[in-house]
Amino acid sequence: MREAAVFSKCAWRLIPFMGLLYVANFLDRVNVGFAALSMNADIGLNAEAYGLGAGMFFIGYFFFEVPSNVAMEKFGARLWIFRIMLTWGVVSMATAFVTGPVSFFILRFLLGACEAGFFPGMILYLTYWFPASSRGQFNALFLSAIMVANIIGAPISGAILHWAGGFGGLKSWQWLFLLEGLPSCILAFVTLIYLPSRPADAKWLSAGEKDIIAVALARDDLPHRNLRAGLVDLRIWMLALADFGIILTVYGIGLWLPQMVKALGFDDLQTGFVVAVPYVATMIAMIVWARVSDARGERIRHIVQPALIAAASLLIAAFLGASVWTVVALTVATMGVYAALVVLWTLPQSFLGGTAAAGAIALVNCVANLGGFLGPTVVGYLKQATGSYATAMGFLSMGLVMTAIVIMGISRSIPAPKPAAVV
Repeated sequence: MREAAVFSKCAWRLIPFMGLLYVANFLDRVNVGFAALSMNADIGLNAEAYGLGAGMFFIGYFFFEVPSNVAMEKFGARLWIFRIMLTWGVVSMATAFVTGPVSFFILRFLLGACEAGFFPGMILYLTYWFPASSRGQFNALFLSAIMVANIIGAPISGAILHWAGGFGGLKSWQWLFLLEGLPSCILAFVTLIYLPSRPADAKWLSAGEKDIIAVALARDDLPHRNLRAGLVDLRIWMLALADFGIILTVYGIGLWLPQMVKALGFDDLQTGFVVAVPYVATMIAMIVWARVSDARGERIRHIVQPALIAAASLLIAAFLGASVWTVVALTVATMGVYAALVVLWTLPQSFLGGTAAAGAIALVNCVANLGGFLGPTVVGYLKQATGSYATAMGFLSMGLVMTAIVIMGISRSIPAPKPAAVV
């Protein structure tokens, strides 16, 4: 009971702030989906060019992800997260001044390069505080910030587009980038004050509480191997492939959902509120699913099942066409995608520790995030070629089927966690 209380204390102290950082992060990554409602016409982007530019973020992300996560292991979370947040906030705000496809592509690439390392860094950071057996629920609490970002971000983005146009001589989509990039810059400096790099640096933990955390983490008994060991482990590459199928869908849907909803006849403000609905349901489903996975000490089925449900929902959405029921099907798909994602992220650090874990987590994320490039790009191409989203939804569903197949294929080589009491 004492151990659970210590982890609960850490969770309440750290995860809300980490979630706040991720809200700012995710808004700056995906607000381009709302900006596109008016930006595309202003700077001369067609559907194919927008999809390419939106996905260009992940090319920059790919090249800088592993070095960034290894740097965090070396320099400490507090300093490195500060660097990441400040640079991505500045670049996000600069996107307000793009003038055409080329400048749009360049700034999206730079945004990915600046942000590289944030998400895997946060996943790695959680391993410093919580043991493997209960990590699913803490991952879920952190990842629920994505849902919060969409729940509050979609209406806010819609409201900015609705009311901010013309003020100060700037257009509404320009204000969107400026107003949503500024919090990241401010929070960067708050991070320097608030976020301890490791439990040993936390002034709000007693010596006894630090010892409890150290003992619990020692029970995981993970090998602290070098960077090369993490990068050449075949299981890591297979997990990257599985995550690729998930991320393909996350961004294939997420960066196009505002335009899909608006095509149903909603204005910008209404679109913001409608887009928020799937993420309310997803946040609840994701947290509950992760707690069940921890309590049962089972990971594989808790990835495969929601991935296949999401794939089926996307196929249903493809046949429904432009209707409110399409939004319902996409809601179920989003719930399944994120439920699978949060459990999948318990796996890399279940068999690797130290620098090997830092490199492995970053490798999984950077390879998988190429799906973030491919998803929006292919959706844009197929929308341009066919005039609808039906074919694109079918393509995304195949990515999730691949995820399920890969996870089942490596299931015997992944250690199962011990069942854990939920905190």
